[in-house]
Amino acid sequence: MVADPRSVLTRPAPAPDVTVRYGDQPEQLADLRRPAAPADVPPPLVVVIHGGFWRAEYDRSHTGPLAADLAAQGYPVVQLEYRRTGQPDGGWPGTMADVITGVTTLPALFAAALPEVALAPGGPILLGHSAGGHLALYCAASAPEHVRGVVALAPVADLAEAYRLDLDGGAVAALLGGGPDDLPDRYAAVDPVRRLPIQVPTVLIHGVRDEQVPIGMSRRYVDLARSAGDDVRLVELAGCEHYGLIDPTASAWLHVSMAIRSLSRRR
Repeated sequence: MVADPRSVLTRPAPAPDVTVRYGDQPEQLADLRRPAAPADVPPPLVVVIHGGFWRAEYDRSHTGPLAADLAAQGYPVVQLEYRRTGQPDGGWPGTMADVITGVTTLPALFAAALPEVALAPGGPILLGHSAGGHLALYCAASAPEHVRGVVALAPVADLAEAYRLDLDGGAVAALLGGGPDDLPDRYAAVDPVRRLPIQVPTVLIHGVRDEQVPIGMSRRYVDLARSAGDDVRLVELAGCEHYGLIDPTASAWLHVSMAIRSLSRRR
């Protein structure tokens, strides 16, 4: 029997070392994990932004296994939580505001909570999956001086197209309150393809077999980003679907680890 790839969403993981708050709302918190061993050269912080089409029923808990794996590889890791649709002030503009606030304040919060862990200068690497990939790209476009690099896994990189395709039954309309014809200013503000160039080194990784977020979305984003002058590349995985990208036991995870390593070596 072939295992259900969605099983990664409920897989248990070791508890984080510390949980901190970056705001006073219930969802404005993050789990911190120290690297398994000290490094000769301080590694960058990796901020994990979970997916789930921005909906309340999906939270950061399903990123526990991958966060634990990254910590075992020697990275300091943060699992960022944020307000989501179906929660008070989730969606426009709270969801996006939370991610910006979290990403820009968490390096200092991590240093205060785990002062024995040295962090590389230059901001964190953002690792976002699906809707979290959208949020990572949006954050890099909005606060590039605070971001070292982005690894976007099957990102919802074109919100207007995702609205037209009705991904996850109206997820984009729930996030922004309507469609691009009704709310053009909101789409212009938060749609990654409309925020180019972001001027942050970026790697997109997408499975060709993805049925949740079509790979064509990443292909179009990369084409437009390159035309705008961004440092961006796309890794296409022929045998991969949507969830293998966040499963540290899957073959796709090697490509994710390699992308993070390549960005961590950049200065």
